[in-house]
Amino acid sequence: MNKKTRVLLIFGGQSGEHEVSVVSASYVFKALDSAKYDIETIGITKEGLWYWGVKPEEWRENVGQILPHHRQVTLVIDPQNPRFIALDGNPLPNEGKCDIVFPVLHGPRGEDGTIQGLFELAGLPYVGSGVLGSALGMDKDKMKIAFRDAGLPIVPYLTIWRHELREIEQITEKISQVIGYTCFVKPANLGSSVGISKANNEDELWTALALAAEYDRKIVVEKGVKAREIELSVLGNDNPQVSVPGEIVPSKEFYDYEAKYLDTGSKIIVPAELKASVVAKLQEYARRAFLAVEAKGLGRVDCFVTEDDQIFINEINTMPGFTQISMYPKLWEASGLSYPALLDKLIELGMDSFEDERNRRLY
Repeated sequence: MNKKTRVLLIFGGQSGEHEVSVVSASYVFKALDSAKYDIETIGITKEGLWYWGVKPEEWRENVGQILPHHRQVTLVIDPQNPRFIALDGNPLPNEGKCDIVFPVLHGPRGEDGTIQGLFELAGLPYVGSGVLGSALGMDKDKMKIAFRDAGLPIVPYLTIWRHELREIEQITEKISQVIGYTCFVKPANLGSSVGISKANNEDELWTALALAAEYDRKIVVEKGVKAREIELSVLGNDNPQVSVPGEIVPSKEFYDYEAKYLDTGSKIIVPAELKASVVAKLQEYARRAFLAVEAKGLGRVDCFVTEDDQIFINEINTMPGFTQISMYPKLWEASGLSYPALLDKLIELGMDSFEDERNRRLY
């Protein structure tokens, strides 16, 4: 009988996307094949405390609730024997060890390279991009620079720092001249459309900049384009594969947090109805975008396609949502890869990436 792989599912986190992470993890937890995997879980509270044994469904019903059987833990940084220990000194299942971590974490301190660096130091295999790929995939400013340097088309944008908002009139004048209206204002390091606003005039721009500055010291302002919102899923390490494209038809002016996770009026069309030549170009661009930020394992690339079939790469998400309505797994299902098989592949890719890194000479 083959030994089961011990998977540690980590979710929650100190991010505006905490609740999305919990929902994503609940679907991953249900879809992992119990015949192949022994699954343990850690929930990270919004305060940054780690609790072993929290099930995603528990936090879907009562966010952050700590029950008597939940054990606060910490990670032992020991590449020869990486493990978690309970702070109360009591033993954990399998001595707190796992074969691979599946960090279903969205946003800062989970998807931005920080926790990936922790796993690297501890010598733990994990699913998804490494430190650099995660960091570039989170920072919309640096991400766009990587795309541009790779020869990929992007919409015009400006980067604004929070401290510059002290001169708000100068900043809004600069944005009006360089970007114009309509524009989109985004925190540079956040996902799930949290903190994003659409601005049609100066008054709306002031409000949008103030909101984005609550979430990040760096703000990205993008030129609005009249286009269809197309997404593609990418899977792989050095030789990634790309799914069929899907289209988002938001029920609101743009696909914001509410439209993504709370509103049933938005439509998802899979596969998107596009010319074969446009599909081929989108898939090529998605693959290049994935490689440009040195992503690994998985990524969802979001694009714009105009009426005359002009394509712009918007961004990449290195740990996309895994909910029942999330585009990433839906696109792979439409491409012939089931949700459980997709999770199998992601775990395999994480193991491969770890082995590749372990064989690298460090000294």
